[in-house]
Amino acid sequence: MASKTANLYARIEPDLKEQAESILAALGVPASNAITMFYRQIVLHRGLPFDVTLPANMPVNIAQLSADEINAELEKGYQDMLSGKARAADDVFADIRKEYNI
Repeated sequence: MASKTANLYARIEPDLKEQAESILAALGVPASNAITMFYRQIVLHRGLPFDVTLPANMPVNIAQLSADEINAELEKGYQDMLSGKARAADDVFADIRKEYNI
């Protein structure tokens, strides 16, 4: 096995780093090992080991919408509610509490 002598320096958002390292700690995986695993997967895949694509349904940024576009989005939500595609917020939060034992 090759010795680990190369250093990697990367700037990352502190909150993202904290969240990721918290998950890694729960898994018992040091950040340096996770980075090594990621690099090994890049080599094995000869590229990123996951698809890099934009999601099909991007969230709507209301600050960039015109009044007509806002009304159209509100109408979509209203139609979803009428057709039963929407759920009451209380029901959604109850499911979240149940799943996470809150």
